[in-house]
Amino acid sequence: MTDTRVLVLVGSLRADSVNRRLAEVLQASAPEGVSLEIAEGLGAIPFYNEEIDGETPPAAAVNLRQQVAAADRVLVITPEYNGTMPAVLNNAIDWLSRPYGAGAIVGKPFAAVGTTPTPYGGKWSHEHARHSATIAGAKVIDTVVLSQPGVEVDVLNDDEVLAKFRAAVADLVAYRDDAAA
Repeated sequence: MTDTRVLVLVGSLRADSVNRRLAEVLQASAPEGVSLEIAEGLGAIPFYNEEIDGETPPAAAVNLRQQVAAADRVLVITPEYNGTMPAVLNNAIDWLSRPYGAGAIVGKPFAAVGTTPTPYGGKWSHEHARHSATIAGAKVIDTVVLSQPGVEVDVLNDDEVLAKFRAAVADLVAYRDDAAA
């Protein structure tokens, strides 16, 4: 069986971020035949500017584009900042959307999940990431939705919560585009 490669974009730059640690837990427990790779260096990518996206775009942006192009799926695991997705994630999607109509994210199955220490679990961030990815040309999987509140539960140590995140990964991997079949 050929491995399904899932590139994970973590929306928090904090080394000890709960979402970063969640990505690592999911990576370590990926199902057989699935590899999760966490994209590194999102913080090194300059803010998108068409003037620097010419013949020699920044190396960090080129690297991200290559990682997404090589992946079969893209999974965002992110918190929420001020009711929306973190700027680092928005910037990554901006870079992945270019060149217009032919960016690395075009046609890629995409999902956004995560957790925050609020009663809402990051749902607006996830909605905004899905919306932006849709505009960028990704194939957003609407059935993969998990915004986990971290108010009364230890997300990283709750077997029931972790099972939901693992199921979200499995659903993203299992997605088949009927139109392409």
